[in-house]
This record gives sequence, C-alpha cells and structure tokens, in this order.
Amino acid sequence: MKQTLLQEKYPVFIMEFSRDETEYDSVDAICDYFRRCIDAHRCAQFIDVFDHYAHTCRLAEGTVGEGIVAAKNIIFCFGIALPSVQVLAVRPRSIGVAETEQGFVVTFMEAPMPIANAAMEDWAEGLRNRELVPSTA
Repeated sequence: MKQTLLQEKYPVFIMEFSRDETEYDSVDAICDYFRRCIDAHRCAQFIDVFDHYAHTCRLAEGTVGEGIVAAKNIIFCFGIALPSVQVLAVRPRSIGVAETEQGFVVTFMEAPMPIANAAMEDWAEGLRNRELVPSTA
C-alpha cells in the first residue's frame, strides 16, 4: 500500500494488485468483502455502493480512463464522534474499487481518525492472498 497526494492536496492510499494475488475475481466480490468488514466493525456503518463506472458511462460527456473496466465506491461511516458541524465535510468515508486490464486497484482518502485509517488499511491488505507459495503436489 502506498500513500500519495492526489492533485497535490488529497492524501490518498492506493493498493494495486494482480488477479493472482487475491481470491476475489470482480469489483462486486471485493465490495462484498468490504461490506462484511464494515458490518463486523464495532463503529462502522454501511451506507451504499455507488457504481461510478456505470454513472460516468451514462453521461453524454462522461469519460473513463484507459484500461478501467469497472469502478465502484463502497460508502460507509465510522461516526465515532461528531464534535462539530465541520466534520460533516469529511464524512462519510468511501473506498474506491476499480478493475483494470492488469488487475485491481483499491483507493481511499486518509481519514482524520487514526482508527479509521488503520481499519481501512487492514481491510485492504486482507484482499491479498496470504499463501502465494505454489503447491508442490
């Protein structure tokens, strides 16, 4: 997993992996995995899944980057505290899941809560197969 600044202002985590690095075979399967992670978390609340790819393709002026074949956002909120109305500007959270010709890409913006970042990083890392050693049988 790497962290970068998107457009020089948005701190974004990015994890790219090939199809043979995961047991999941589609964006929908990965979104289902994240839904299970969210549902199991003591503070997280699932909201919805947004099909960004379908939405963009429906727009007359919509354009999709080369090599992207599917893209969805799973939307949820950790909502541990609501200390001010300004916090609403950075909620809810979203994890982007894209399928490319090379494999999959998971992205999410850094949250202002360390607990949220740790959970999202753990969830994303959980997509990778733990046993990539070829069988000798």
